[in-house]
Amino acid sequence: MTDPRPLTLAGRRYDSRLLVGTGKYRDFAETRAAIDASGAQIVTVALRRTNLGQLPGEPNLLDVLPPDQFTLLPNTAGCYTADDAVQTCRLARELLDGHKLVKLEVLGDAQTLYPDMTATLAAAETLIKDGFDVMVYCSDDPILCKRLETMGCVAVMPLAAPIGSGLGIQNRYNILTIIENATVPIIVDAGVGTASDAAIAMELGCDGVLMNTAIAEAKQPVLMASAMRKAIEAGREAFLAGRMPRRRYASASSPLDGIAT
Repeated sequence: MTDPRPLTLAGRRYDSRLLVGTGKYRDFAETRAAIDASGAQIVTVALRRTNLGQLPGEPNLLDVLPPDQFTLLPNTAGCYTADDAVQTCRLARELLDGHKLVKLEVLGDAQTLYPDMTATLAAAETLIKDGFDVMVYCSDDPILCKRLETMGCVAVMPLAAPIGSGLGIQNRYNILTIIENATVPIIVDAGVGTASDAAIAMELGCDGVLMNTAIAEAKQPVLMASAMRKAIEAGREAFLAGRMPRRRYASASSPLDGIAT
């Protein structure tokens, strides 16, 4: 099947619409096994929690996930101010030889991990002016999502539910509104708990789904990664196929014309 709208980010086309994180696994070996099973081509890395070379002598994630095999997506997880987020992205660019694609998130508080949208907008503006290709984690507010797009973000990433909650898509009508008004990729970020959640996001018309906890905290992370891969593919195909209309009453599967009476 040829997809009429392949996933394209910062001018590069990707076959997989599943983006995955690298945190919360038992070790780097499990991280690599799960990512291989997921089929993901884009792997997000929390620079404040992962060694990409800034800590000499410690295990380096780049030895397990080399940049020539994956698109690394440095993120600003753990940043609570615009300045901290900007500085983290600049450090990532230095460590990764001029890498420009980043995932911006500026958190509002430690309990909910909801984004501070005022700080997010400020950081996005600074990073875009500084030459970064910004994928931005944000609330599910359609107005703010459109503003981030207009500002120049290469992808907008509204939450489906709080980070790490596993609650699934709690805001599907907001997500649908965001998709309908977007001209850049919309990627659900945060809240997915299992394969059906990922499929629903794709059936709504999302361009992709980013997840970490749903895979890493599964009883069998590698098996869950494989399930998520299939769910993303099935959800995308269902969206392209176009679902039947919902009806209040039954509709016969077989035609009634020609039935003997």
